[in-house]
Amino acid sequence: MGQSLGCIQVEQSTVAVKEHFGKFDKVLEPGCHCMPWCFGYRLAGKLSLRVNQLDVRCETKTKDNVFVTVVASVQYRALSDKAADAFYKLSNTKQQVQAYVFDVIRASVPKLQLDDVFLQKNDIARGVEEELEKAMSGYGFEIVQTLIVDIEPDQHVKRSMNEINAAARMRVAANEKAEAEKILQIKRAEGEAESKYLSGLGIARQRQAIVDGLRDSVLAFSENVPGTSSKDVMDMVLLTQYFDTMKEIGASSKSNAVFLPHGPGAVKDIASQIREGLLQAESAQP
Repeated sequence: MGQSLGCIQVEQSTVAVKEHFGKFDKVLEPGCHCMPWCFGYRLAGKLSLRVNQLDVRCETKTKDNVFVTVVASVQYRALSDKAADAFYKLSNTKQQVQAYVFDVIRASVPKLQLDDVFLQKNDIARGVEEELEKAMSGYGFEIVQTLIVDIEPDQHVKRSMNEINAAARMRVAANEKAEAEKILQIKRAEGEAESKYLSGLGIARQRQAIVDGLRDSVLAFSENVPGTSSKDVMDMVLLTQYFDTMKEIGASSKSNAVFLPHGPGAVKDIASQIREGLLQAESAQP
């Protein structure tokens, strides 16, 4: 209805291109404009000034011969002061942007190792943006921002990288586990050594107490029974211990101890062996 009356409306963030007998006349800003079609004026089209986004998937090869798919996201918009260039010079803006993205990515990624591609993706994005800015500014477009949003290696390569990472983590875990077991063994050995040391002190004190008790018994018996020697007292003590031992063995029905030799007369032999051992020990000392 508006065009039939010679008036058009241009929406916000949009510009319209006005032609006169097929030739560019002017760019119409948002608002209401007079379009006297009877004098050869017509609306050639409208151009949005909003930011557009184009996602480009580019497959290329790295320096170490790994095929990767790089996904670049390009945000661009038409410039209002160059709306005529943006409207007339390019027939397909998306294909033009995509071609420049392919050119830059396929020129930069083959120079890098796969790991460096991930590390330097910001540098790649910056290179794409600079190249697009130089090329598209002449067509009336501004490159707002360029991002490398994804880098996808081949599935086999990705699986191999995951296996390498898992193996490295398992190796670290195995080292930590071995170190923990080593610490446990060291602590256990230290505990056993301390236990044996304390047990030895206890046994030494026990034997010292036995020796002190026997000495006191021998001295008391010799003083109270005249004519007895230390040897007679020791023989009597050993005989008493012999009978106590035999009594304890016989009192238990489940005892598996065997006391050899088992005759009472063997006490004298045992006593002789003990005395000879003590004498040899004393003679061996310097």
